[in-house]
Amino acid sequence: MALDFAAGCIGGAAGVLVGHPFDTVKVRLQVQNVDRPLYRGTYHCFQSIIRQESMTGLYKGIGSPMMGLTFINAIVFGVQGNAMRKLGRDTPLNQFLAGASAGTIQCVICCPMELAKTRMQLQGTGEKKSKRKLYKNSLDCLVRIYKKEGIRGINRGMVTTLMRETPGFGVYFLAWDTWTRYLGCEPEDPYMILKLLFAGGMSGIASWISTYPVDVIKSRLQADGVGGVNQYSGIMDCVRQSLKKEGWRVFTRGLTSTLLRAFPVNATTFATVTLFLMYMREGQECSIEDSKQQPVPLQPQTQPTSM
Repeated sequence: MALDFAAGCIGGAAGVLVGHPFDTVKVRLQVQNVDRPLYRGTYHCFQSIIRQESMTGLYKGIGSPMMGLTFINAIVFGVQGNAMRKLGRDTPLNQFLAGASAGTIQCVICCPMELAKTRMQLQGTGEKKSKRKLYKNSLDCLVRIYKKEGIRGINRGMVTTLMRETPGFGVYFLAWDTWTRYLGCEPEDPYMILKLLFAGGMSGIASWISTYPVDVIKSRLQADGVGGVNQYSGIMDCVRQSLKKEGWRVFTRGLTSTLLRAFPVNATTFATVTLFLMYMREGQECSIEDSKQQPVPLQPQTQPTSM
């Protein structure tokens, strides 16, 4: 169990470093004003941020996910691994249920973390050097929101976060299990690392595609009120207004940058977690049946291995 937590921390940190610039682009595209759009698409958004705000603009708000994902990945891999052991049998349904339970529990940290990240990513949009910074850092952002709006404020978007994370993590672990079985990832395979990277990347893409429309609404609700004016009274109001103004394409806004980010981030995360667990568990004796209880469905023939 402790190894699952440690592996999640290390894998999460590696994933954040690789994927945060894509996440910044995704958020900017999701919440920009459709009447006066700043960006024409993913590439133009990347180009504009670098030109107007320098490379550091792509890493705005990284403090929040770097801190939060340490705990989030620890919770996800720890809960998922423990859930699989409790469920007993390594079946596709159990992989989905274990992943869904992990996704639900980590929302307690994920929601405030993403709120701070979103607010920080939108701060100083289009400015190389922000003339007026509302928030000094992610922690200051959460403190200010708490002082102004209380617990309810820092949990803004919790319902949509649950709607995204619960099925999203279920699909995530189910896809990982399916791909690793299909590719035949075994420790003695000379292409094992490449297979792990591919399986992890495809799992991330499957997870995001399954829940992306909910993520658009979540981002809009969490960004709402940044300029001092609230546009939406709730989830359904946000859905209605977004559809009325922008049509169904609103639910795919920022999807390209998200999928571009999903592959390398999840490839890095899953491969890092799996290789770490394999290394740490090397030499332990475990039966094949026992090893099937581990969080990651990649097992050596004689030794055990585990978002």
